[in-house]
Amino acid sequence: MNANPFNLNYKCEPRNEAVRPRHLAALSQDNTQEGQKFLRIASRRSEKKGYRLVGKGSSSRHVALVAAALLVFLAFSGTGYGAALVRSEPAPSQALTMDADKGNMKSVKASQAKSLVFAEEFDAISWGSRWSGSRSSAYEDGLRNPKDGKLDELSSSSVTAANGVATFTAKPSGGTTLSGWSPWTTGLLTTEGTAENFQVIPGDIIEARVRLPESRGAWPALWTWKDGGNEVDIFEYHPDNPDMLELSNGVKPSGVDHRDPNVVSPGKWITVGVHFESHSNNWFLNGKNVYSDSRGVGAEWSAHLILNLSVSAGKWHPAPDDANPISFLVDYVRVWR
Repeated sequence: MNANPFNLNYKCEPRNEAVRPRHLAALSQDNTQEGQKFLRIASRRSEKKGYRLVGKGSSSRHVALVAAALLVFLAFSGTGYGAALVRSEPAPSQALTMDADKGNMKSVKASQAKSLVFAEEFDAISWGSRWSGSRSSAYEDGLRNPKDGKLDELSSSSVTAANGVATFTAKPSGGTTLSGWSPWTTGLLTTEGTAENFQVIPGDIIEARVRLPESRGAWPALWTWKDGGNEVDIFEYHPDNPDMLELSNGVKPSGVDHRDPNVVSPGKWITVGVHFESHSNNWFLNGKNVYSDSRGVGAEWSAHLILNLSVSAGKWHPAPDDANPISFLVDYVRVWR
């Protein structure tokens, strides 16, 4: 495996033969697709806090912006973090970051204090110490999240690890809830509520290698969460948009729907990451910088990691059209600091 994930000449090889073969957009002045997407995201976030956004057009976008700003403000109630150096693997020899003074890209060398502080290779899942899979504060009642358009019912048994690969499996759980939806048991890993309590902070670089699912209704994501917000989506994916990754910053609203049919498609392995910075976050796909938000997360930001497979309820994207299990594979998650 190449230990230099952000080198522009990066070539990714799997660690074993068995594995070889996630909204906010810039707010516009008209009723564009990006503007409507911003409204959907703001609506989802505000509903979790007991608000409801209504209306159409510019006034609705204004309400969404105010609601999102309020939620971000409420999220900044804690900035503590904990981490431990876990492996003596070299840091990336080069990454791209935004030069805030000149507005262009510059190189960051490994000598600038980038050490591997989190390395999950999925030889096994360290429940309780590193990962929790039974509850998340990002979910409405800790286990389910129907207001976010998800059929999820979390179960730690839905995540397994073997041969250096984590497999997330979603299956119909049977029955119907009082709200009328049919839940699917599915998997989520979060560093929240664990002994390590690992959190990412400004300056960190995170990278994961994942296999994009093919099944209708699949909704995999790697993202951050803390205190009701602090969300940055390293990626979200929906097979109904087969060549698109959703990359977004919910702390200082910005984002892009990145399309690349040559790299992003159902069933493909991709390497995706973010360099979190106070003034600009920078997203990478297979070693190439694909988006810089010029917003960043601020100097005091910190957040837990969430890696999960959700199942769409049809609110934002199509729901499953059969009861066949849905799977999502992850090779590794690494963080340099």
